[in-house]
Amino acid sequence: MKSTGTAEYGNKNIKLGLWSEYKEGDASNYRKAMVRGKIQMKRIENATSRQVTFSKRRNGLLKKAYELSVLCESEVAAIIFSQKGRVYEFSSSGMQKTIDRYFEYKKEVLANKPETEEGMQHDIANMVKEIERIEVSQRKLLGKDLDSCSVDELLNIDGQLKRSLRSIRARKAELFKEKTEQLKAKEKLLLEENDRLSLKEKLFLEENERLSLKTLAQQKGATHNSQSSQSSKIDTELSIGPTEIRFF
Repeated sequence: MKSTGTAEYGNKNIKLGLWSEYKEGDASNYRKAMVRGKIQMKRIENATSRQVTFSKRRNGLLKKAYELSVLCESEVAAIIFSQKGRVYEFSSSGMQKTIDRYFEYKKEVLANKPETEEGMQHDIANMVKEIERIEVSQRKLLGKDLDSCSVDELLNIDGQLKRSLRSIRARKAELFKEKTEQLKAKEKLLLEENDRLSLKEKLFLEENERLSLKTLAQQKGATHNSQSSQSSKIDTELSIGPTEIRFF
């Protein structure tokens, strides 16, 4: 991708393009440093590391300034002085033009500053008066400082209190209604749960009774089979020899 602008570094014009095209090794190292974690903001003691960091961040700052001017169509200027006094700068519309525009803006701000401060003082005074009026009205609504009130003011306060009381009662009734509906819904859920548990209990008892009858029937069948087996053994016994004659 080709670059579309230039930045001045000292006495040289260097093309601004993609970061990877401009200094691929530094970009890789910069991304690795960002992944490792947040860098502590303090002076780098090692001179070599300080110079390398200055070079990387200087290039990044000038690149961002260029991108901001292109993407947002804004007038951007950046000036950087190194520790040794070398100057690096970028300007989207010419450095001197941007500086002149800045000083003109400062003159306009200084010229309008008294009016701005006066307007702020006026707004502050109005806010203070409004706060005092609200505090006085609040004290009167609480039944304080009523000696200086006229009949009309007292009637007005009485009307405000009645309206406030109606609003409070309406809100109270609304909350009670919502609470009642919630309790009814909870009661309905509990009744449904109770019916479900009762049905489950009934089915459990029926199943238990069925199993008991089945077990009892199995026990009776086993007893009957045992007795039949014993009778069969007695009836089928054979005796060899003369028949014994018994006299009673």
